[in-house]
Amino acid sequence: MTRKKKIYKKKGNVIKNLTRNIFKILNEDSKKNYNYKQIAAKLGVSDTDGKTQIIQKLAELTANKKIKEVDRGKFQINEDRKYHIGTLDVTTNGNAYFICDDFEHDIFVPSVNLGKGLHNDTVKAYIYNKRRSNKQEADVVEIIDRAKTEFVGVLQMNKNFGFVIPDSNKMYADIFISQSKLNGAQDGDKVVAKITDWPENSKNPFGKITQVLGKPGDHDTEIHSILLEYGLPYEFPTEVENEASELPIEITKEEIAKRRDMRGDLTFTIDPKDAKDFDDALSFTELENGNYEIGIHIADVSHYLQPKTILDEEAYNRATSVYLVDRVVPMLPEMLSNGVCSLRPNEEKLTFSAVFEMNDKAQVINQWFGRTVTYSDKRFAYEEAQVIIETKKNIIPADVSLTGETYEVDENIVNATLKLDELAKKMRKKRMKSGAISFDKIEVKFHLDENANPTGVFFKEAKDANKLIEEFMLLANKKVAEFVGLSGGRPSNKTFVYRVHDEPDVEKLASLQNIVSKFGYKINTETRQKTSDSLNKLLSDVHGKGEANMVETLAIRSMSKAEYTTQNIGHYGLAFDYYSHFTSPIRRYPDVMTHRLLQHYLDGGNSPKAEVYEEKCKHSSKMEELASKAERDSIKYMQVKYMQDHKDEEFEGVVSGVTEWGIYVEIKSNKCEGMVRIKDIKDDYYIFDEKQYAIVGQSTKNMVQLGDEVVVKVKNTDLERKHLDFHLISH
Repeated sequence: MTRKKKIYKKKGNVIKNLTRNIFKILNEDSKKNYNYKQIAAKLGVSDTDGKTQIIQKLAELTANKKIKEVDRGKFQINEDRKYHIGTLDVTTNGNAYFICDDFEHDIFVPSVNLGKGLHNDTVKAYIYNKRRSNKQEADVVEIIDRAKTEFVGVLQMNKNFGFVIPDSNKMYADIFISQSKLNGAQDGDKVVAKITDWPENSKNPFGKITQVLGKPGDHDTEIHSILLEYGLPYEFPTEVENEASELPIEITKEEIAKRRDMRGDLTFTIDPKDAKDFDDALSFTELENGNYEIGIHIADVSHYLQPKTILDEEAYNRATSVYLVDRVVPMLPEMLSNGVCSLRPNEEKLTFSAVFEMNDKAQVINQWFGRTVTYSDKRFAYEEAQVIIETKKNIIPADVSLTGETYEVDENIVNATLKLDELAKKMRKKRMKSGAISFDKIEVKFHLDENANPTGVFFKEAKDANKLIEEFMLLANKKVAEFVGLSGGRPSNKTFVYRVHDEPDVEKLASLQNIVSKFGYKINTETRQKTSDSLNKLLSDVHGKGEANMVETLAIRSMSKAEYTTQNIGHYGLAFDYYSHFTSPIRRYPDVMTHRLLQHYLDGGNSPKAEVYEEKCKHSSKMEELASKAERDSIKYMQVKYMQDHKDEEFEGVVSGVTEWGIYVEIKSNKCEGMVRIKDIKDDYYIFDEKQYAIVGQSTKNMVQLGDEVVVKVKNTDLERKHLDFHLISH
């Protein structure tokens, strides 16, 4: 018996995907009428608040003529309505899928039906059934909103005109540029082209060049191209820098008087060696009753970043810092991010704090939230704190020390670090027992020379020092969200910025089970607890093995995406009912919003309109996704650049993907991934076997399967497309 997917979650009183689920019910029998009670019963909704949401949604769908009210309080699908509004997801082969809440599944759009629609455009489409297969297809009839009009690409000149060949493999049309719109660009330049027109009878859009980035392959050109491809800036406008430089940065006696003074508490930061912006610090005091007072102190960015200023507008537009392989593109100008807001050692700082009294069982006895002034006594790199945790001693050796010399740490800081580590481990154990999932994925990092050329690859793995900081940041984020989101143990309905994570999709988990079973692993999805337990076992069992990176990546893809919203549904991955982002306002705008709202409620303010914050949450989630894509692209770019100098070497790898045109192979020693094209495998004629996740030789019946170990050699490196081609040496 298949397990029925639970649609309704009581947490936060929000029904997820309500429109889609109503359509699913009405589509089961298009001639049948349903009232709200019948729909509620099918969705498993029994409380008044949930039923109210269904009534409101039915009224909205009726007003939009998506459904019709055939009798009082009885609804039916509106079969006359053939036109729908949704977004396009263009594939690399030039076809697309139409995504719309009106349908349970995405609808195929053949390339001839795109009607000049581009990736992520909002469009109106006519939906019809194909005669022979009776499968639904979509025909784009109107472009309602272009997702983007500027594209990065390379200019190819003819005599009196040129075409910009876009870098993105989802942009299927080259952009025509007339002689007068070249803006000084020359043949072969990497440029930014803006679409200005797309004549009815033209296969190609017309455009103008707005920016010349440089020559393809040049390092800064390629990095700037990655940022601009996702609409991310790489420098601050002059007026923003000017406003930042004019901010009053002196900490006055008057300001200190408004805050809790915690400058006397033992306080320190633990961050990466190369960090410049220190968002957070921990303070530690042993209390007379045997408990501990632990302060999580966060840079008080909202003190400096005032609403309705140029600086705030720029921070909101960026919404996040972007971490590329060779640089950080900050959300705030350096004067703020690395200077006045950064919790640097031996400096007084304005902070926003969550202070907890905790006992030896890592239970919170008391809590306090508010604005503070703090003084950091010490800055640790993760490696230095790790030495203290591992050795229980106060000697930091030269090979891990920030100064490059051996030195001794104050005994009080050593004792505080060891106690915080002990408490963090207890909190983590509780979290995992509650159903949290442990994604300790290894990060790929590069050793770079002075010209940002990669000279080596290394892997970064979270150790106890990282997890210490992580647990206390999670505690602060969770407790702040509970403080606002709960009132007397019930939802407060106050507007707040939550970080939510939905339960994994059952179909995606089934697909993951299919793949990991090839390696002898199992996932049990009978209950929520069994799902998370078996995912943790999978991640633990696969750790350190050849297929680890591939399985971890696939497991992450089976999860829902975390996002920002005012509608709380809890955080599945962390197993928290309430969770927010409070701890990184230097690099995340949602944390700034959290600080402002928290202070507003501490001051006794009423709940502001949720709609305003929901819009800001959506923007922040979108910018986070774009930044994440840019970060991934920069890693791919650097991997290709690294492999250019290793063309004569053979590498052991793991088959990480199988498609009809070839196999993807991930090299074990550096996690670089490339493709072996089927046509390049000469020992047989291979065809794709979708069910086996394999390619099979027609004569020899040799099988190359997902997870197989192979040996490859670099065939071709393409920096612009960030793509590697491999020769298959043995399998």
